Amino acid sequence: MIVQQILKSKSTEGVITVAPGTSVDKVAEILSENRIGSVIVSSDGTDCIGILSERDIVRELGRRGGGCLADKVDDMMTRGLKTTTLGETAESVLERMTEGRFRHMPVIEDGALIGIITLGDVVKARLSELAMEKDALQGMIMGH
Repeated sequence: MIVQQILKSKSTEGVITVAPGTSVDKVAEILSENRIGSVIVSSDGTDCIGILSERDIVRELGRRGGGCLADKVDDMMTRGLKTTTLGETAESVLERMTEGRFRHMPVIEDGALIGIITLGDVVKARLSELAMEKDALQGMIMGH
């Protein structure tokens, strides 16, 4: 399975982005309202300057306390994002996410942000793929 198929199977379209300079408390509100784990920091909705996840916020809360919520997203986000394209395989993405220890990967095509996939999306796709392979092998063995 490839990233394009994973994106098509998701129930939501698009990516929630925030502008540089947005406060971390506003990002926390956006994450909660939308029941998502991260936002992409983008100046125009198509570029990827960084990513800020709920884990990043909780880590800073534990380290510095509630005062970090007044910080700007620019101070806390991860820069130098690992991204994928529509043609990359689920297996390859899963390997990169596991090695990098991150759960969200922006999908970039022709230099523009077109989606985001999560570790859960990729695992679900791989499990579906494995189930189909199992069924095909059982069918071959049983002569169907």
